[in-house]
Amino acid sequence: MLKTVVKEGESIERALKRFKRKYKRTKVLQQLRERQQYTKPSEEKRQTRQKAAYRAEYLRNQEE
Repeated sequence: MLKTVVKEGESIERALKRFKRKYKRTKVLQQLRERQQYTKPSEEKRQTRQKAAYRAEYLRNQEE
């Protein structure tokens, strides 16, 4: 469970922003969305390979 202690003199908006940032970094919402629909292991591998190829091509273009 995430806990965010509001520091003395800190606004609630700022503390809420810190909480949201912590929540996003835990990737809870991302996992929830992924679990809504089943993807075959072969499909996951294919997507992983596509992302890796895209990154490699992107980095290659950045160097030029």
